[in-house]
Amino acid sequence: MAGAPSLAGPETGMKVCLISTEIFSWGKAGGFGRAARTIGRELVQRGVRVYAVVPRRGNQRPVEELDGITVLGFPRHWPPAAAELCRSTGADLFHSCELSYATLAAMRALPDRKHVVTFRDPRDWEDWKLEFARPSLNRLQVAGNWFYESNPLLARAVRRMDRTFCAARYMIPKVVGMYRLQRDPSFLPTPVAIPPAPSKASTPTVCYMARLDRRKRPELFFELARRFPQVRFLAAGKSRDAGYERQLRATYDQLPNLTFLGFIDQFTDSVHSDILGASWIMVNTASREGLPNSFLEASAHRCAILSQGNPDGFASQFGYHAAADDFSAGLAWLLEGNRWRAAGERGFACVRDTFATDRAINLHLAAYGEILGAGF
Repeated sequence: MAGAPSLAGPETGMKVCLISTEIFSWGKAGGFGRAARTIGRELVQRGVRVYAVVPRRGNQRPVEELDGITVLGFPRHWPPAAAELCRSTGADLFHSCELSYATLAAMRALPDRKHVVTFRDPRDWEDWKLEFARPSLNRLQVAGNWFYESNPLLARAVRRMDRTFCAARYMIPKVVGMYRLQRDPSFLPTPVAIPPAPSKASTPTVCYMARLDRRKRPELFFELARRFPQVRFLAAGKSRDAGYERQLRATYDQLPNLTFLGFIDQFTDSVHSDILGASWIMVNTASREGLPNSFLEASAHRCAILSQGNPDGFASQFGYHAAADDFSAGLAWLLEGNRWRAAGERGFACVRDTFATDRAINLHLAAYGEILGAGF
């Protein structure tokens, strides 16, 4: 077992089933899975009975317990099996933590229940072209992801949803256009823990908190380490392609100011928080993102953001927006006169006021209660 149920409040009588492409455990550590596990854990602590229906990974058994969440896994290559698992939960509401074929399976199996979705990284054809150009594993894997997460049948399902949400405000018009919605999705923030005031490193420290996959372009971060020998660089994450990671390490591991930290499980110890707490700046070099959890977590730890992407203005307001991949100029600018510090404080204030765990989960519960109506 990977955790035990722990209810911090009275049972609400509400049953919620989270449908996700992943959950953060059993060798899978993406942003969707982090969000699903965090939301589920926090709902459990507030007395909600929570299930999660996900593709089975690694040594995951068909039924598991994780932070009080009952996790039901179906074979990755047979997503229609999700329908029976959803039916078995008896849930009142099914919340998809991003759209997937399992969303459609649940809606077909249980048309009389409530169904909602939070878009975390809605991908149009231009986004998928970027995925095909720089696949995490190979183009066949990307094609499989497209079918599971973006095939045309899902567009019809979205229009039949009881409610739609977006995890970032910039996504709202994009989702309306992609799915021809008659009503704008609501903004529903992802919960983020607000730590005590961190103790920043005494020397300039910059971190990378993402997979070492091609679409993330980690080589741009490593080249910064080459150009700024006076700065300490910490790279947390691993690649889905072991051969690609070996190439990166062979090229950059000799840099004395760069440390490869590998995969870090933020749910099991404090290392993830310790890295962000010490870092001055968090660098994101990806060619395409939604609003990454790493932006929220870095801002919660008062890091400035240096990124090519600028979801909801996080880079331009709370750091440096490297729109032209001018990461070197951005890093120099943030370090000059300790500009990073004020940027990090602005980001912290935004995350504290919008994404803090209690506030975000209360918004989830309020939305569920409104959708379900009397009795909840």
